[in-house]
Parts: sequence; C-alpha cells; structure tokens
Amino acid sequence: MTKDEALTFIPDSDPESISSDIAGFGDLLVSTQIPIYEDGSLELGDIRAQTDCTLRNLKRSLEGAGSSMSDVLHLTIYLTDMSERSIFNEVYRAHFKKPYPVRCAVGVAALAMEGIRVEVMALAAKRR
Repeated sequence: MTKDEALTFIPDSDPESISSDIAGFGDLLVSTQIPIYEDGSLELGDIRAQTDCTLRNLKRSLEGAGSSMSDVLHLTIYLTDMSERSIFNEVYRAHFKKPYPVRCAVGVAALAMEGIRVEVMALAAKRR
C-alpha cells in the first residue's frame, strides 16, 4: 500500500461516538450521516427537516475531507417509511444537481435512534 492508498479516518466530533465521520482509501471517501446537529441534538421533525439536516451534515463532512456534494458517486438511503421517498427526493434535488449520483433507497423498520426517519451512506471522490 502506498502513502496515497493509506486508510484514513476522520473522527466524529462526538467523543462518545463509535463511528468515524469519514473513512477514506486513496481518493475515495465513505460517510454515513443522520439528522443530527453539530451540537449533538437530533432533528426529530418531519422527513423534510430530517433529510435537509442529514444532507447538510453530509456536505459539511465531505467538504472537511476535501470533497463536495458534486463528487458523490453513490448514495444508499435508508427510510423508515418508503411513502416519504418523494419528499426525500424533493429535498435531495436541492442538494444535488445533475448528473445525480448512483443511488438506492432501502426501507427499514427502524434506525439506530428512536425518531430518526432517514440515514444516508455516501461514497465520494476526494479532490486533490
């Protein structure tokens, strides 16, 4: 493994977190985000508010790692209610422009914390 291919981990800002904010390998980055504010409080409003908060977190994390929303290659979207997918998509279009990332949406019974309705996992390119 060369220096450019080293695994990198950017810690989550929460010292109690058991997950890194971003993991990287060479020019690829992976991040998973939920609707949580920088102060640690959760956004537990409707799917529109939770999606916006989650995608803003993703933007901030990617930019901090030398990437951007336009560098996202793939998103996995987890929704606790698939009937809210169209609302998620409305907010998504405000954060992403064409060409859109490859993506899939997965309906789940629950997420890690009660009240969270959306979680996203992104694979992005890192710009040099």
